[in-house]
Amino acid sequence: MSSSSIITGLGKKVPDNVMTNKDLEEIVDTTDEWITQRTGIKERRIADEDTSSSDLAYEASLEALEEADLSPEDLEMIILATATPDMLFPATACLLQERLGADNAGAFDLEAGCSGFVYGLGVADQFIRAGNYENILVVGAETLSKLVDWDDRSTCVLFGDGAGAAVVQPSSEAGILSTVMGSDGSGGDSLCVPAGGSLHPASQKTVENKLHYIKMEGNQVFKFAVKKMGAASVEVLDKAGYTPADVDFFVPHQANTRIIDAAAKRLDLDMDSVIVNLPLYGNTSSASVPIALKEAVEENRIKPGDLIVLVAFGAGLTWASAAVRWK
Repeated sequence: MSSSSIITGLGKKVPDNVMTNKDLEEIVDTTDEWITQRTGIKERRIADEDTSSSDLAYEASLEALEEADLSPEDLEMIILATATPDMLFPATACLLQERLGADNAGAFDLEAGCSGFVYGLGVADQFIRAGNYENILVVGAETLSKLVDWDDRSTCVLFGDGAGAAVVQPSSEAGILSTVMGSDGSGGDSLCVPAGGSLHPASQKTVENKLHYIKMEGNQVFKFAVKKMGAASVEVLDKAGYTPADVDFFVPHQANTRIIDAAAKRLDLDMDSVIVNLPLYGNTSSASVPIALKEAVEENRIKPGDLIVLVAFGAGLTWASAAVRWK
């Protein structure tokens, strides 16, 4: 059994198409000032109609594999976190496995909303600690723009598309120190896409009633997020034997700057230690944490030896956190 697991490669992919708040002013009754004040978002990336979640996942995965110096054939498991699969089935992870040529890998989708990547990291860590696998690819990939109602100004301004990927492998040194996953299904209907599953199968009526689009009760989700982001971070640090004072960098889900600020305040963190790229990408759901992590490493902000906390919340309602000693 391995004593620990570490992230050995990271990758990201965002579409080329940029949609600014000014662009949204032409589509829906909103303003750049309104969006910026309430969310902190200035622009987001939007996939074209021919680009799926698996397309973005593929590009991010290639980059992560190259950084880890692995070939697709080396992979033993692919965990793909997404709320926007290419199809209801088969799993988008299987489509990714075939495209990569990862012939030796099992593959499955993980659906935990915006918490998905951090959930996936926790699952990969357990697989490795148990000695079952050595080379695991964890991906968060989303094309939320395809589920957005562009007439609903409360949601269409929030979301963007993208993918982030990480290769996780065994290590004799401490890497992923601890993980936490939680859920509260009583809040399930506060962030959902009502139709398209077995409860409300696609029909003319579900289409006419716009039930295939994202529905969100913003105030409920906001209160939940503010409460859970800080609490989950404290819990995962305590599990690893640390306190918020030990944290070098905080990588939160990129949903809203007010939520991020509240979580940082709860942990008494200086904002210089908080990774924020929300203004550029909006909320990319399960892709947001790995994209932010990849960029922070690329920019040499996060360095070997740093203690970092990854934390997210999402539909479900779910939350997840990971304490990581960066290698």
